[in-house]
Amino acid sequence: MTGKLLDDCFLHDGQRMRHGEALTLLKARVAPTAGEERVALADGVGRIASRDVAAPRPVPAHTNSAVDGYAFAGSAYDRSQGTTWRVEGRSAAGHPLAGATEIASAVRVFTGAVMPAGCDTVVMQEDVRLETRDGASFVTVPPGLKRGANVRPAGEDVKAGEIVLKAGRIIRPQDLAQLASIGATEVACYKPLSVAIVSTGDEVVRGGSGELQLGQVYDANAPMLRALIESWGAQVVDLGILPDDPTVIKAALADAARVHQVVITSGGASRGEEDHLVAALDALGKRHMWQLAVKPGRPMSFGQIGDCVTVGLPGNPVAVLVCALLYVRPMLRRLAGGEWPEPRRYPLRAAFDFRGRKPGRREFWRGILVDTADGLAVDKFRRDGSGLISGLRLSDGLIDIPEERGDVVAGDMVDFIPFTEMGIGLS
Repeated sequence: MTGKLLDDCFLHDGQRMRHGEALTLLKARVAPTAGEERVALADGVGRIASRDVAAPRPVPAHTNSAVDGYAFAGSAYDRSQGTTWRVEGRSAAGHPLAGATEIASAVRVFTGAVMPAGCDTVVMQEDVRLETRDGASFVTVPPGLKRGANVRPAGEDVKAGEIVLKAGRIIRPQDLAQLASIGATEVACYKPLSVAIVSTGDEVVRGGSGELQLGQVYDANAPMLRALIESWGAQVVDLGILPDDPTVIKAALADAARVHQVVITSGGASRGEEDHLVAALDALGKRHMWQLAVKPGRPMSFGQIGDCVTVGLPGNPVAVLVCALLYVRPMLRRLAGGEWPEPRRYPLRAAFDFRGRKPGRREFWRGILVDTADGLAVDKFRRDGSGLISGLRLSDGLIDIPEERGDVVAGDMVDFIPFTEMGIGLS
């Protein structure tokens, strides 16, 4: 099952788009484009389910004992005084007792064993008194046991027909356990997206290319983007670094759009004379969204070349990461067939002052969790430069400052989005 991108899948009104507007537009317009395939259960973890999975049978399939003990009919039990029964038969996991049980007897049972016919209650073995009379075993159950105790009914975990995995959900190890419990050996998944990443700029070089020359910088964006996007389940192809040459950029984008479903560039997204990506996109396809009222990340763009989505990220690593987490990740998840991920925000006290902020744009500051006498709080990384990778490395997430907010004073409540809410694991 594949979809087509519509020419109007994004809108652009010529103004800087607010953060919420950009997300609302993308949620409404981006649709799955990935195909489907069936994979072995063991290969399903991390993939996106493409179809609902219903249980063909209940789990557990049979009513069974939850403990090692003795099963009996609750109707024959005197709860006020206790009851003594002769022990007749044995039921173990995988070896059920054949035939019905007499109401005047108990059955030795073990955890997971099918409940013998006629029995509905189990007493734990450590709670009974055993004795032998004339070579026969008798068990005395003390008073106070509830009818139905220590029994797991059929379907207690999953009812027959119940949906145990919904289309659009990422398959987790616990989902594999549930699928295995209903006898599944395969699962229908969306195929991974094919994503190309491209770095740009005459000043950008890769490590190992020789001595760094005056004015050059090592490419930190490509390895970061590749790691992020692969961790989100897509297949990534690194197309290297493009020079500040409009002819080369245009040809490379055209080639990439014919092969990949998404092309993500970093750098060259602003209005400078050497920023040729925007012009190349306009010549090849459609630029639907450009210039956001967001810091960092203002020059980010979205567009398309045919049915290939194009994303133009800024060049500074902090802006690249923030835009990738806030916009690229949910967009890729939806294109790949998944549900739009909504990161949770946690209100925390600010452990810093920030005065003189001018309202009007959404800002995302790097936040560091700190323990205080009043509980958990969040501190702000003290420097705001978009090229300071150390701030990304030392922070625990993003402080979300809405457009209308002005000063932040220590003790004020702010919204904090942990990196774990945006697909980056714990350190």
